Amino acid sequence: MLKSLFSGVSGLQSHQVAMDVESNNIANVNTVGFKYSRANFSDLLAQTKAIATAPQGQLGGKNPVQVGLGATVSSMTRIFAQGSVQNSDKNTDVAIQGDGFYIVSPDGGNTYKYTRAGDFKFDAQGNFVDNNGFIVQGWLRDSVTGKVDSSAPITNINIAPGLTTPARATEEVVLKANLNSGPNVDSFSPAYRVPSGPEPAAPTPPALDANGNPIESGDMGVMFNETGEAFQLQKDQGVWIAFQSSTHAAAGNVSAGAVELDITFTLDDGTTKQITTTGGLAANTAAQNAARYVSAINAQSSITGVEASYDSATNTMNLINTNSSSSASHNIRLTAVGGADGSGFGLTAGTDGLDQTAYRYRYDPAGGSSIVGADKTFQTIADLRLAMEEQAQDHDNDAVLGNVTIEVNEEGKFEIQNPGGSAEDYDINLQITAIVEAGITENTRFTTNMSALNAVLPVASGGKAFSQSFNAATHSSSIDIFDSLGSKHTLRMEFRKTALDTSTGSTWAMKISVPAPATIDTIAPFDEKTGTVRFNNDGSLATYDPPNISFSGNNGSAPDQQVALSFGTGSSFDGMTSFDSPSATSGISQDGYTGGDLVGIRIDQSGTLVGSFSNGRSFGLAQIGMAKFTNNEGLSTEGGNVFIQTANSGEPIIGTAATAGRGFIQASALEASNVDLSRSLTQLIIVQRGFQANGKTITTSDQLLQTLIGLKQ
Repeated sequence: MLKSLFSGVSGLQSHQVAMDVESNNIANVNTVGFKYSRANFSDLLAQTKAIATAPQGQLGGKNPVQVGLGATVSSMTRIFAQGSVQNSDKNTDVAIQGDGFYIVSPDGGNTYKYTRAGDFKFDAQGNFVDNNGFIVQGWLRDSVTGKVDSSAPITNINIAPGLTTPARATEEVVLKANLNSGPNVDSFSPAYRVPSGPEPAAPTPPALDANGNPIESGDMGVMFNETGEAFQLQKDQGVWIAFQSSTHAAAGNVSAGAVELDITFTLDDGTTKQITTTGGLAANTAAQNAARYVSAINAQSSITGVEASYDSATNTMNLINTNSSSSASHNIRLTAVGGADGSGFGLTAGTDGLDQTAYRYRYDPAGGSSIVGADKTFQTIADLRLAMEEQAQDHDNDAVLGNVTIEVNEEGKFEIQNPGGSAEDYDINLQITAIVEAGITENTRFTTNMSALNAVLPVASGGKAFSQSFNAATHSSSIDIFDSLGSKHTLRMEFRKTALDTSTGSTWAMKISVPAPATIDTIAPFDEKTGTVRFNNDGSLATYDPPNISFSGNNGSAPDQQVALSFGTGSSFDGMTSFDSPSATSGISQDGYTGGDLVGIRIDQSGTLVGSFSNGRSFGLAQIGMAKFTNNEGLSTEGGNVFIQTANSGEPIIGTAATAGRGFIQASALEASNVDLSRSLTQLIIVQRGFQANGKTITTSDQLLQTLIGLKQ
C-alpha cells in the first residue's frame, strides 16, 4: 500500500519538474536566441514479485510479475531548432540562419562562451560586445596586407573609436574597353597637325599633337573621313595631282595646202593614241588646215585629255591638258609626229618644261617616297603632304623653289596657300582626280576628300584651298589615381588607331598623360608617355606597352610610384578588345584612395564588419568567428543567453559563417526565441492533468489506508 503512495509522490515531483521546464520556456518566449527545453520522463526501478520462467514440457512459460515504484525526470533536452528571424533597425544586430554559435569572452580570450543572441554593440573603447559585456571573438584586419585572415587564431573584435584610414598610393589601374575595329566609327579625332616645310630629321616625328609635342602623323590606310567612314586604302590606290595644266607650245607654223596631221600621244597606261587627218586640198589655207587639226585632236580629248587651239595671229597651234578628268589621260606625251619633224602643223615630238605637271600619288603600306618630277608613294599623311609641297614648290622641275605652302592643319585638313614673293611662284590651278587603272579601283572616299582641294589660287591672292578632314579612330579613358599623400591626379589614356595588318590584326597608339607638375617619363614631355596596344585578328588582346608607369606627383609625395597597367591577358578577352562595335569603356578601376574617417559599419553574410569611410572606400575591418559543435545539446547554459562547452558537447570547430556547415549571418536582424506558445500551453495542460492524476493516486491510497485502520474497530 505504501508503494502506491510513494509512486504518486514521485509522479508529483516529476510533473513539478516538467512544470518548471515549461514555465521557463514560456518565461523566455521573447528572449533573443533562446532555445526551449523539454523534460524527459522515465520509470523507476520495479519490484519483482516473480521472475519469468521458460516453458517446460506441457507447461508454458510465465512472464515476470513486477510492480513499478514511480517515475522520475531522467534528462532535459534542449531543442536547437531555428528561431524566426526578425528584422531590426540596428546595423550591429546579427542573426544566424543555420547551425553555429557566436563566440564571446569575458576575460580577453582566455575562456570562451557561446551564444545565439546577436544583440551586439560597440562599447566606449570600441569593443564589440553582447549585453553581458562579453567581447565578441573573431579576426581583425591586418594593417600590412589589408585583409582579414580567418586562418589566424581568433581574438577580441575591437574597432578603435574615431578610426581613420591612411591614404594608399595607387599600385594598379585596370581597364576593360573595346576599340572599334570596324569600317564605320563614331569616336574619331582629326589627324595631327603637320606643319609646312621639310620634315625634321629622324627620330623626331613630323607631326605635332595638341600640346605641340612631336608625334607620328598616322597611316592613311587606317584613317576615316569626316563622317567616320574608313578609307581602307589598298596598295597603289591614290590620286593624280596637278598644280597647273600641262601645255605643249608649237615649234612652228601651220602650213597651207594639202598637208595632213599625224601625231601620236602616249597615254597613262603606256598605250598610244595616233591622231591623223585626211582630205587636205592644195587650195587650203593655213587657217583651214588648223581647223581640221584642232577638230581631230579635240575629238579624242575624252581619251587623251588633250585639247588643241589655234592662234591665227601667230599661225600656231597649242596643246593643253587641264588634268581634270579621271577617265582621260593626264599630261601631254607627244611621242611621235609624221612627216619631216611635223612640218605642216608645227608640232614636234618630245616634251618641254610643262608637258608633264600631273603625277600619281599612290598609297604604299610599306612606306613613302618622293622625287620631284616623278610619281610618288605615301604611307602617312605626312608623306603625302611632303610629296605635294615639294612638287608644288618646284613645279617646273628646275630645283628652284617657290613659296607655295602645304600643311595639315588642326582640323586634319590639307591647307594650301600661294603667298608669292618668289620668281618661281605661279598661279595654281589645282586638279585632283582618282587613279583608275587595270587592277586598281578608285577609292571614292579618298578621292572625295582630296578633290575638295581643287581650286584656282593666283599668286599672292591670299586665298586658301582646303581638303575635307582626315581623321583617326580614337578613344580615351580617364581615372583619378592617388599618390602617397592621398592627393588625386587624373590619369588619361588616349588610344588612336595607327596600323592594320590583315593577317595579324590592328595596332593602336597609346598616350598616357597626367597634369603637371606630375611626371611619368624621364624624357620630355615629362607628363606624357607613349606606347602601343596591339590586337590579334580575332579581336583579342595581343600585347601592350608600357606595362607600367613610374609616377611622381612632385608635391611632396613619394617619388617613382610604380603603377601597373592591367589591360588584360594576352590572346584572351578579359580586358581590352577590338571588335566591330562602338569604342567604349566597360570598366576602369584603381586601388588607391585618400585618407578618410570611419562613418559607418555594416555586416555582411560572412560576418565581416565592413567599414565605410568618408573617402568613399569600404573594406573589411573584422570578421565574426563562429563555432560549431558535434553535440549542441551537450552544451551547458550559464544564463545571460550563453552556453559553455562540456565534456559531452565536443570541441568547438571554429571558422567563418557560411562555411563547413556553419550557417550564414543576416545583419540588422535578430533570431527570436524558438518557444512555440501553442505547444507550451498545451504541454501545461498535459502536465497539470498528470499532476492532478498523481495527486488522486495519493488520496485514493490514503482512503484505502483509512479502511484498513477501520478494520480494528
